Amino acid sequence: MFPRFVLQLPPWIEQYMEDPHRTYETTEARMALAIRLSRLNVDEGTGGPFAAAVFDLSAKKLVAPGVNLVLHHNCSILHAEIVAIMLAQKVLGRHDLGADESRSFELVATTEPCAMCLGAVPWSGVTRLVCGARDEDARSIGFEEGSKTKNWVESLEERNITVVRDIQRQEARAVLRHYMETGGIIYNSRSQDLFRKRFSG
Repeated sequence: MFPRFVLQLPPWIEQYMEDPHRTYETTEARMALAIRLSRLNVDEGTGGPFAAAVFDLSAKKLVAPGVNLVLHHNCSILHAEIVAIMLAQKVLGRHDLGADESRSFELVATTEPCAMCLGAVPWSGVTRLVCGARDEDARSIGFEEGSKTKNWVESLEERNITVVRDIQRQEARAVLRHYMETGGIIYNSRSQDLFRKRFSG
């Protein structure tokens, strides 16, 4: 018998789902929410320094938040973007967020997607991806982001997914540094020793 898996967000995140009427009018406001979630995920000890959220662009409302739950659930695929996409699809009751052409959805991520999350973006149905920190910001504290093509932005835009980068990059990068400085676990499967050697002494 395999164990039953239930995706559960940390309790502290519920306050951000309580007001269905709250709107996030600007890209900066939506990123500010994601960065706040990433910081809380670190400070509450519930996961890595990454957060994401899916927004309904027509209504300017939050559909679903996501935070990194890799360590919390002992599951390497539970990156913030994956969690946000999964929950948004459950909230809306469909596997393709783009199925209703009268509405469009945006994925806001505090750091550019790793190779896995990048692959999930086109399948999710979002039409806009907004990123805070850059790939190299995550790599600079030891996270392995996987192999991505240099033209990944153009590849998404060819699929009619708008990509916006560097929104509040400094604030998002500060959370990454905060995670490292407070002893956060760099949970790559086999690259931790290489990172320790690079930054030791």
